[in-house]
Amino acid sequence: QFQLVESGGGLVQPGESLRLSCTASEITFSGYGMVWVRQAPGKEREEVSCITPGGGTTNYADSVKGRFTITRDNLKRAAYLQMDDLKYEDSGVYYCAAAASVSLVGGRLTCGNMHVWGKGTLVTVSS
Repeated sequence: QFQLVESGGGLVQPGESLRLSCTASEITFSGYGMVWVRQAPGKEREEVSCITPGGGTTNYADSVKGRFTITRDNLKRAAYLQMDDLKYEDSGVYYCAAAASVSLVGGRLTCGNMHVWGKGTLVTVSS
């Protein structure tokens, strides 16, 4: 089993940007979809974005669509989340996860069976 480690979180003001990175310990992660999930204190986890193993198809939560971009570089064993125009409600711990189940139905991407998780990186948006 491979491990995932997130980095890139920090404290930013509204409207600024951050780029999160997720690095896998083994190249075998490339066979999985990658997912970014966030959780604010006292709230449920929210799936932010997912990407297919090859990186050709992505999906975003409505709350971040148009502002966030998920990418991956399998040769570098990494996935990324570019977060632009950050808002207060984007604050939380961001986790990356590997999805064993990736489905395309009607052009919509669904990632599931996220059994490998990183420990998270904290994003705080504050003025």
